[in-house]
Amino acid sequence: MDLSHMTVGEKLFQVFAVLFIFLMSAAMLYPFIHLLSVSFSTPTEAIRPGFHLFPLEFSTEAYSKTFSSGQIWIGFGNTVFRTVAGTFLSLIFMAMTAYALSKKYLPHRTFWTMFIVFTMFFQGGLIPTYLLIKGLGLLDSRWVYVLAAPYLISTFSMLIMRNFFMSIPSELEDSAKIDGASDIKILYTIIIPLSKPILATVGLWSAVNHWNAWFDGLLYIQDTSKMLLQTYLRRLIVENRSEEVQILMDQAVGAMDVIPETVKASTLMVATLPIIILYPFLQKYFVKGILVGSLKG
Repeated sequence: MDLSHMTVGEKLFQVFAVLFIFLMSAAMLYPFIHLLSVSFSTPTEAIRPGFHLFPLEFSTEAYSKTFSSGQIWIGFGNTVFRTVAGTFLSLIFMAMTAYALSKKYLPHRTFWTMFIVFTMFFQGGLIPTYLLIKGLGLLDSRWVYVLAAPYLISTFSMLIMRNFFMSIPSELEDSAKIDGASDIKILYTIIIPLSKPILATVGLWSAVNHWNAWFDGLLYIQDTSKMLLQTYLRRLIVENRSEEVQILMDQAVGAMDVIPETVKASTLMVATLPIIILYPFLQKYFVKGILVGSLKG
């Protein structure tokens, strides 16, 4: 950053901006670092008051107990299924909807766009949605995670994708139509390959939403074999189910191998790290995908 050509006011603004970003980053990173440190600590170190930036007494016992829990693996598998299948189907349906709405020759395009936007502000509510899910026979089914609103099609993400499609030169489609290509073929052979930035951006949004969702699992699922990892976490931590923690602790070799604090911290890390790993691979598409998708239209 070159400060030599800036006025005093601009220099002060830059200093305060950097300081503000640093403090905000530290405030957001510390809870994660604290839990990571506690998860790798011995019981004596875990209950030590104060900041935990790194474990003074290292132990992996909490993770061994966490990974030995069958419910953790069941929830992890259900969450992975939901995230992969839900993100894939969401991208397909949102891409088809966005492509249709991006065409000026679509009959009553403005009406259909406003009709879809209407759902962003007004929804049926919890009870009508539950009755709909029950009427469709999706209660206690893993497919409720994928098909239940708003996870299959996010109106906001779909509109961002629509605006991105509108930025693609129409001449590419015109030349393909001259060669006899249909709209479906144009979408999957021309538009989709040119839309990697917005697909990666929207795909990550969808994956994060699916991975972090827990309420629909609590509402629609009774079978524990179909329970999500996040729903299990809520039972373990938010509802403070002592029996859930005890199941893990009972597998310890000694009475003081683990304590509830280390078990909860290690379980949180297991549930958090997989989705965080996706960010470095998709980050390069964010700026282009969001800017082009939000400015065009």
